[in-house]
Amino acid sequence: MTKNMNLLFICSRNKWRSPTAEETWRREAGYNARSAGTSPSAKRTVSAEDIRWADIVFVMEKKHKNILTAKFTRMLDHKAIHILDIPDEYKYMDQELVSELEDKVGRILKTQ
Repeated sequence: MTKNMNLLFICSRNKWRSPTAEETWRREAGYNARSAGTSPSAKRTVSAEDIRWADIVFVMEKKHKNILTAKFTRMLDHKAIHILDIPDEYKYMDQELVSELEDKVGRILKTQ
């Protein structure tokens, strides 16, 4: 029996982009998905437990990777972190956002 891959999605406030990614990818067989934000005012702020849990970390923008690297330096030494380059211009479950996430994350997962 193979273990599901744990995908962690990060944006700033955990309001639109990362929750959309979580909802989109947790429906896919073989994956567990979780989301969090880097801002102290995020609905759910990323924690050390999230980083430990994740097999792969996806961030929406380079600034999110920089924040994670500064806060969780050693914990991220052997974690794959992928920058999706998805700007903060979508609402939750916006169809364009879902399509972009399916495309970009899907391409990365095929190479893992």
